Amino acid sequence: MLFVVDIGNTNITLGVFDKEDLVATFRLTTKFPRTSDEYGINICNMIGYYGIKKEDIEGIIVASVVPNVMHSFHNAIVKYFGKQPIIVGPGVKTGIRIATENPRQIGADRIVDAVAAYGIYGGPVIVVDFGTATTYDLVSEDGSFLAGVTAPGVRTAGEALWEKAAKLPEIEICKPKSILGKETISSMQAGLFYGQIGQTEYIIRKMKEECGLENVKTVATGGLGKIIAKETDAIDYYDAMLTLQGLRIIYEKNR
Repeated sequence: MLFVVDIGNTNITLGVFDKEDLVATFRLTTKFPRTSDEYGINICNMIGYYGIKKEDIEGIIVASVVPNVMHSFHNAIVKYFGKQPIIVGPGVKTGIRIATENPRQIGADRIVDAVAAYGIYGGPVIVVDFGTATTYDLVSEDGSFLAGVTAPGVRTAGEALWEKAAKLPEIEICKPKSILGKETISSMQAGLFYGQIGQTEYIIRKMKEECGLENVKTVATGGLGKIIAKETDAIDYYDAMLTLQGLRIIYEKNR
């Protein structure tokens, strides 16, 4: 079995593959500090809930955009699983070529998403990840990572509202009954929800116009991406497990 880990700014998403089948997924919060023992015991308990023993894990791959958790997390993997994980970064085979001005600036999560979208859906493709930031990445027909756009995530934008405006409350981000908000909460929900849709549609349209590529598909992933994808024709596919699938594909290329 293969253990895959995506360490993001908000959550750590973990999964276990039995060959190509994703048989378990679970999450930890990223911002809560943990020792290597806390990581190790939590992970062993979580996979045990699915009836998986740590001895069943044959390989481990990790993508992280949060450097300050990597020391404890890496030590947990080595101590509790007795294996050195593959860390997605320079020198790891991905199957795509980074054609930006500074390839080292591209986050591991974006590379993994691009690998998955290209490998599963083909190119050219725009990959949209609705995370702490909303990212839009363009991969060509021959598998070149050409360009990307980075914008505030919908929850990040919401946090800016209620943290910076004294009278605005913290709210659930969801689709309101109408864009015509008649009180504070629904007006905030309308602005965040429909504002994200507008941003998504405009950025995708401009990327398609400027890249000059034909038949560009759009694949979305990320926490709030599902509710956004339902409301716009700009997104062709929503794949909640895109990042974990990308980690599996990269692992297979580096066995």
